[in-house]
Amino acid sequence: MINKIAFVIVFICGVIFYGDSSDAQKSAPIWRRFETVFVSDQAFDNPLYDAPGVTVLFTAPSGRTLTRIAFWDGGRDWRVRFMPDETGTWQYISRCGDKKNTGLHGREGTFSCSEATGGHAIYTKGAIMRPKGSFHLAHADGEPFFWLGDTAWNGPLKSTDEEWDYYLEKRADQGYTVILCTATQWRGGGSDENGRVAFTGSGKISLDIDYFKRLDKKIDRINEYGMVAAPVLLWTLQFGAGRELSPGYYLPDSEAVLLARYMLARYGANHVVWMLGGDGRFINEYEQRWKNIGRQVFGPDNFGGIVTTHPQGLSWYGEVYDDEDWIDIIGYQSSHSTAQRTVEFITRGPASKAWDKLPPRPIMNLEPIYENILPNGTVYDVRKAMWWSVFATPVSGITYGANGIWSWLQPGSEILNHRKRPETRPWRESLDFSGGEQAVVLASFMRSLDWTALRPAQELLAEQPGDDDYQRFVSVLADDTRSCVVVYAPSQGNVKLYNPRGLDYRARRFDPVTGAYSDIAVASEGKKLTITAGGAEDSVILLER
Repeated sequence: MINKIAFVIVFICGVIFYGDSSDAQKSAPIWRRFETVFVSDQAFDNPLYDAPGVTVLFTAPSGRTLTRIAFWDGGRDWRVRFMPDETGTWQYISRCGDKKNTGLHGREGTFSCSEATGGHAIYTKGAIMRPKGSFHLAHADGEPFFWLGDTAWNGPLKSTDEEWDYYLEKRADQGYTVILCTATQWRGGGSDENGRVAFTGSGKISLDIDYFKRLDKKIDRINEYGMVAAPVLLWTLQFGAGRELSPGYYLPDSEAVLLARYMLARYGANHVVWMLGGDGRFINEYEQRWKNIGRQVFGPDNFGGIVTTHPQGLSWYGEVYDDEDWIDIIGYQSSHSTAQRTVEFITRGPASKAWDKLPPRPIMNLEPIYENILPNGTVYDVRKAMWWSVFATPVSGITYGANGIWSWLQPGSEILNHRKRPETRPWRESLDFSGGEQAVVLASFMRSLDWTALRPAQELLAEQPGDDDYQRFVSVLADDTRSCVVVYAPSQGNVKLYNPRGLDYRARRFDPVTGAYSDIAVASEGKKLTITAGGAEDSVILLER
């Protein structure tokens, strides 16, 4: 079971520190959160609009400076949250548009940042970064970070504290690294468990601070279990039932930016990957709107962090956003079908064709087919979609989803604004589905290799069974030297590969269900190899020089 760490909040001179109970000074360990409160000299009817902007300038021990946005937290309180990335003594000073408001302007202080205190990788190896020129994410210390996501859109909104801990403990024990969720009401969750919404209004909005204080705890718990939170800031659905609940659809640009920046300030000191929009169309007639919003929210003068967007099914924005520096991950959604169009969107689609023509960035399928969403769907369908997705672009990660988990479906309930599917099981039962474990098997296999060096290598395939049957599409990865070649074969039969360098290989079959290895024979004829995949359904073939 996960090693649980007891967290306490210590108030010292208006400063909040998160650490263990031995903290007695104004300090915060590296890669954890420092927080301080400023109290305004005056109250405002709607601080989002009426209060002057408040920022805080942090000066690192090395002299480097970083600016963070302070956010209104109810009454006359403003908070700034900051994750220090250097050890030593930090200084800070607040800046307010109204310099006469001495509660918000010119407030100075210091805190000491200590070495990592142990625990999960996000606290010892550092925040998640995108190394320049790479196709993967990494911790601040350079260790590669494999994205194994689980989709829990409604989890923070609808779960009780006990339910949320039960879920997070299970996923952390399995080895998941990212939890996808929503940060506001949206088409699949009209309010939180208590009937609260993040905000009301459209042309002018008002925040519900109690909603966000509840959400704080949910996001914090994701990190406390060692995983990264990936909240959708502005659910974007522009078509169909429930779009009237999607902030990214109905808010004007200025309000969308205002709301997103508020959440950026509130959760920027957590270990997060921002998902600007969800289920939206970000191209064609909507392209300029979303580029403008992204630039204003995550521009160079704001704290960005790792950013992606979650588009609607079978949508691709890679080339359209190739010069948008604020996007770190090109995300796509292959959608929920086993039809030829859906499968070939993964295996032969735009991501597989464009990855080596775009500026290097991770490219991920953020939503392959959910388990338990189709009446006749199988875990085999889910597994194929995940493996095909990982092999379609340079390896970076994959996201799993179960229809009863993302919706946080309770027994006897139905999913809001979605087709009624009697076969969908409640969230707690869905948590034990075999597909969720098989996603872990996939991630474990990749982590056993030098996975950041693997690239699609379809040119090594001598015969493509997928030309006759799209469900039999064979995918190939290899490193530059061809010392490691990995093949995903979704069905039984022989796999024929070119071996242009005439290398000798040891071949093993990896079972994508059980994670077991077995040696297999390789028949070599000239510069061609023939390997029998074996297995009842799909196989992974590992060739090592």
